[in-house]
Amino acid sequence: MTRHGKNCTAGAVYTYHEKKKDTAASGYGTQSVRLGKDAIKDFDCCCLSLQPCRDPVLTEDGYLYEKEAILQYILHQKTDIAKKMKAYEKQKRALKSEGQLESKSEERERAEKFKQRENNIVSKPINPFTSGMKTRQGGLNLNKFKDEGTSSSSSALPSFWIPCLTPEAKPTLLKKPSKTVLCPMSGCPLKMSDLISVRFTPLDPSLDRVALLTRQDRYVCAVTKDTLGNSVPCAVLRPSGVVVTMECVEKLIQKDMIDPMTGDKLKEKDIIPLQRGGTGFAGSGVALKAKEARPVMQA
Repeated sequence: MTRHGKNCTAGAVYTYHEKKKDTAASGYGTQSVRLGKDAIKDFDCCCLSLQPCRDPVLTEDGYLYEKEAILQYILHQKTDIAKKMKAYEKQKRALKSEGQLESKSEERERAEKFKQRENNIVSKPINPFTSGMKTRQGGLNLNKFKDEGTSSSSSALPSFWIPCLTPEAKPTLLKKPSKTVLCPMSGCPLKMSDLISVRFTPLDPSLDRVALLTRQDRYVCAVTKDTLGNSVPCAVLRPSGVVVTMECVEKLIQKDMIDPMTGDKLKEKDIIPLQRGGTGFAGSGVALKAKEARPVMQA
């Protein structure tokens, strides 16, 4: 038996570690991995760039973004929506023209049927001396026309093996795109006017930005001066944009509902909880699992 139990090959029991190792090597079965602290963004990082924010802004749902990144995202989404709307309008015009052509062809068919009925009503005098010859010639001509009709119909058969010519194949119709830009994290409508500027209070105001980012504890609560982090629930006050702890909100701010920085009267919607990334521990309440779905062998 080897020194470590994980590398034991002489055991009589198929261990959990061996099963996981064999599953990973086989290429079958869904794998789930718990993420650690290194895979979690910090509370002061942008949800798009995953980097510490220079000019942070907050959505009404509590997601933090770099102002430049979120404005580029909104502009890109609006450009994409304009392209989709242009394609939809083009399809709409094409369908409208097809409908007009179909209506014209139906009117044409009705007119031709009416002409044929009118022509059938008119009677012509029959010559008894030439009627027999005409019928014989007509029979030959009919057979000739039948042969020609079969050959032309056989040559005009569609290529049924091409997917676009199969009876089941239908042209894919574009749906009318929504003109609303959605938040990439929450999926709720997002407007530039709804973004709230955030002001973090640095732990040491004398440090520049580069020196501040190298430290693990960078920011503190604007009121209680408690250190902020992923393990500390915090909120943003809409009028001033300062970041405070939820403990400060519950014990101090909610008593009189006044912004401690500006003195403005607060409402419930003015206190926005900041969405944090988690701590890497199960007690943080954040689901930190990554799954990879792979084919499963069934007996």
